[in-house]
Amino acid sequence: METRKLRQADIEVSSLAMGSDLIGSKIDRASAFKLLDCFHGFGGSFIDTANMYSEWMPGCCGGESESTIGAWMKERGNRSRMVVSTKLGFPYPGTSGGLSAAEIERECEKSLKRLQTDVIDIYQAHRDDLSTPLEEIMAAFHKLIKDGKVRAVGASNLSIWRIAEANSIARAQGWKGYVLIEQRYTYLRPRHGADFGPQIFITPEVKDFAQAHDIDLVGYSVLLQGAYSRNDREVPAQFAGPDSETRLAALNSVARELGCSVNQAVIAWLRQSKPAILPIIAGSKIEQFEENVAALDLRLTAEQLRLLDTAGDPVIERAWIQPS
Repeated sequence: METRKLRQADIEVSSLAMGSDLIGSKIDRASAFKLLDCFHGFGGSFIDTANMYSEWMPGCCGGESESTIGAWMKERGNRSRMVVSTKLGFPYPGTSGGLSAAEIERECEKSLKRLQTDVIDIYQAHRDDLSTPLEEIMAAFHKLIKDGKVRAVGASNLSIWRIAEANSIARAQGWKGYVLIEQRYTYLRPRHGADFGPQIFITPEVKDFAQAHDIDLVGYSVLLQGAYSRNDREVPAQFAGPDSETRLAALNSVARELGCSVNQAVIAWLRQSKPAILPIIAGSKIEQFEENVAALDLRLTAEQLRLLDTAGDPVIERAWIQPS
């Protein structure tokens, strides 16, 4: 699997990231180790997790994903070859969440212990905290970087104006700001007024901002939990409508031309978008990882990209006024 260097950090990541929200919970440790082995065997090095994964699962209290990843890295002796991104901000048993300086320091120590490592490669704000001054948040992240406990920081589910302000504050102080933005994203476009709760969708404005400031974009839920390919999974209501029907038709047409699955076409489109979106993939079966990794060999033509990019766009009628 090819790798790419983050534009504002000396960190080399694989071109696909592995999501791990159900690792160590719904996906037991033995099965998780097999999936992690599979991903790493394909050359994958970028693993995405969070401190609260998977506190929503029965019998879980958070930390299960980090602990499983940490145990796997220790057993395999491959920590130096992996890039681990973890997050904080949501509440889970033992913490009310937020991004206060005390919370950032405390949760970092807990994540380091669970991951059985001395440093977190990318530490992300998992959600915003409007009750804590941005100066305090960025100073706390800076301290972790200065102390060698974190290599870089990222922002997940933060509004673009807050990211811009936070980075402005960091820049003025000579600190490192957010070098990565991780938001929800997929080929289908949300319908007007779609509600994703605390999750934030990558918009054209986010893309423009990231491109202008050399910030890397990472997308999660890119395959809509199987809705593109499984008959038992409907397209989420947030995407329902004529626009999605048109885009699905275009996506299926391109997949047929390429002789690939719809999921693979989505991944190929994400990687060739401007700017490129690094996809987080997940699954409970080895076959799902094999399918997703195979998408790295696909190359969309300019015409296929144009079709996918413009599908569902409104047709603008021009009324020409005849001179009198």
